[in-house]
Amino acid sequence: MLHSTDKIIKHKAGLLNLAEELGNVSKACQVMGYSRDTFYR
Repeated sequence: MLHSTDKIIKHKAGLLNLAEELGNVSKACQVMGYSRDTFYR
């Protein structure tokens, strides 16, 4: 369980970093395959 949780956290942290780098949440979500709704939750 901890292993899969770590994987999810790393993926979401990557999304946050990409959004910051691009300066665009919508584009980062599109690239990573997340919806904006999921990003803001």
